[in-house]
Amino acid sequence: MISSNLPSDNPSNNSSDDFLALTHLDAQGQAQMVDVSAKEVSVRQAVATGTITMQPATLAAIQSGNLPKGDVIGTARLAGIMAAKQTATLIPLCHPLPLKKIEVSIEPDALLPGYRIQATVKTKSETGVEMEALTAVSIAALTLYDMAKALEKSMCIGDIQLLEKIGGKSGHWQKPTDRHSLQ
Repeated sequence: MISSNLPSDNPSNNSSDDFLALTHLDAQGQAQMVDVSAKEVSVRQAVATGTITMQPATLAAIQSGNLPKGDVIGTARLAGIMAAKQTATLIPLCHPLPLKKIEVSIEPDALLPGYRIQATVKTKSETGVEMEALTAVSIAALTLYDMAKALEKSMCIGDIQLLEKIGGKSGHWQKPTDRHSLQ
């Protein structure tokens, strides 16, 4: 059995030693969807971020709104929202969730140069929305790339990460600001 020292959402999957089993694997190591039916419904929220870097000229062209494909930022923002709603169809073991709030912001950053993308997803359910927030950021970044690739193919998508999650048995988690303090 594959084990990890990460907390488990399903106590029946815990091994008898000091490690807890990965929740998406059964006793034979086969992928499984986690049974969340015994978990309490609570408000869940997750915030994820990412970046897309590009040449200053590409950033300026997007900012000017002068691209043949139209509204790059608006399209990418909408793509992120739509992607969050489709997470369970994209990632095999994710639960379909009744999302209550999806917010995607895309802000220019001349120091990158490029854009900083942030997604906040909220629901009231038995399981969290971390994957939905991460999916929203990823697809928004990919859409920015698609809309501007005629100008620059060397754009780089990166730093996609969970910043915060709220709710559930494990409560509130926030990414440490110091990379050396990661647990």
